[in-house]
Amino acid sequence: MINLLLNVLWVFLFGFAAALGWLTAALVMVITIVGIPWARAAVNIGIFMLWPFGRVAVDRADLTGQEDLGTSALGSIGNIIWFIFAGIWLALGHLLLGLAFCLTIIGIPFGFQHFKFAGLALAPIGKTIVDREVADAIYARR
Repeated sequence: MINLLLNVLWVFLFGFAAALGWLTAALVMVITIVGIPWARAAVNIGIFMLWPFGRVAVDRADLTGQEDLGTSALGSIGNIIWFIFAGIWLALGHLLLGLAFCLTIIGIPFGFQHFKFAGLALAPIGKTIVDREVADAIYARR
């Protein structure tokens, strides 16, 4: 119930605008053609921005048990390129927003979400978004 409340607050206060920004960036990536390999990651983050509480990003290979293009060596190269040109700046922005939210007690849960997004923004290729329970089951199998 608390996740629902926090998600609703998140969408109205920040999430809708942030999701719209990420989805717009994905559209621009597709239009440029050169950015197509990174568009899926931007869409995943955009959708994640709409409803982040109770959900986490996990490696798709951990979820499915098999590698795909995003979890292979090509995905790693894509993450390196993403990190250099966008990831470090996006992560820094989320880190700063997270710190700003944590200045108030009521903002701490929202700040923690930004810290989560900062980690994802560094290397999003090959990741998928799942509920916390699914992620816990994946990590328990290890």
